[in-house]
Amino acid sequence: MLVLRDFLTELPLIAILRGLKPENAEATGHVLVEAGFRVIEVPLNSPDPFRSIETLAKTMPKDVLVGAGTVLEPELVNGVLDAGGRLIVMPHADTDVIRRAKDLRLVCTPGVATPTEAFAALKAGADAIKIFPAEAIPPAVVKAWRAVLPKDVIVLPVGGIKPDTMRPYVEAGANGFGLGSALFTPSMSVEDIGYNAREFASAWQTLRA
Repeated sequence: MLVLRDFLTELPLIAILRGLKPENAEATGHVLVEAGFRVIEVPLNSPDPFRSIETLAKTMPKDVLVGAGTVLEPELVNGVLDAGGRLIVMPHADTDVIRRAKDLRLVCTPGVATPTEAFAALKAGADAIKIFPAEAIPPAVVKAWRAVLPKDVIVLPVGGIKPDTMRPYVEAGANGFGLGSALFTPSMSVEDIGYNAREFASAWQTLRA
């Protein structure tokens, strides 16, 4: 059985590769893995996302969890699985998508913006909750959520996170983060992506210390 926490133990940061092109998938994945990343997400509004997911699933080490973001309909979950993906991430908390993912034994992290959505997602089987967009949900709100959420729930703020903005969320109870444009954009070189990945990994290790 897949356990999300197993992939987040050393570095609880999820790489969100929105806009990734299939021909760049393998090189991008390898530079992220070299920096310590073990969870990679390709949003489905990227160019030919299923081919990128398939490439990553075939070329990354077995201890790397590859999957899709922006999964808006249950039917898309099947496509992710067919491409070799094992992770389903959404911007919303559609319980039909969550249940389809769990029926197929995939890891599922839905986006939530209120405690009501968070509890409904967990009841449907979510493996973690993605607090989205984090820009609109400051650390003080995360701390208040933490007071009522089950203590073992993985809480991952996503949206606008940078290396120097992680600490307040961690102090509020966040377990890790999803990283978007501060880590990767399609126009970045592999070298730039690697640099950003190392900066995030270093910032996390400093927090952990």
